[in-house]
Amino acid sequence: MKVFAISGSLRRASFNTAALRAAKALAPEGVEVTIYEGLRDIPPYDDEVRTGSGYPAPVAALRAAIKEADALLFASPEYNFSISGVLKNAIDWASRVPDQPFDGKPVAILGAATGLYGTARSQYDLRKILASLNAQLLNKPEVLIAQAASKFDAAGNLTDETVRGLIAQQMVALRDWTLRLKG
Repeated sequence: MKVFAISGSLRRASFNTAALRAAKALAPEGVEVTIYEGLRDIPPYDDEVRTGSGYPAPVAALRAAIKEADALLFASPEYNFSISGVLKNAIDWASRVPDQPFDGKPVAILGAATGLYGTARSQYDLRKILASLNAQLLNKPEVLIAQAASKFDAAGNLTDETVRGLIAQQMVALRDWTLRLKG
């Protein structure tokens, strides 16, 4: 099973990208996680570009990767009580017709933040956005990593065993959800 993972952060030392690396390491047998590294290359959304010359190459590659994946895993920081602008921009580009690739796609969401709420508000907004695209959202377990600086070491490794357990549970649940939807 192929899971395509997208971090909504551009920071090199991003806790959200580190959480995706942990998810990759904790994925059950038979689940391959690929972490997207092209978010920085997505230009600002411009429908005149899309309807004129077509999708820019980085957007076409993102759309293809989403379409080819069996499931998606998102990790987004919380900026101003919502998802990051770069993640919203990428979703806006990828979600345009024809062949909107989020339709029917199983999706799990996690997030890490330095504050006490652990991306609760950004995850809520991301759920609304993805639901509007008919993505099939995994509801439980929720993974909200609060006070993230205390949960990762200086090298970006997730050290908190409780959070590691939650991510492992979420990856099993995403696998099972994907199989149920395909079955």
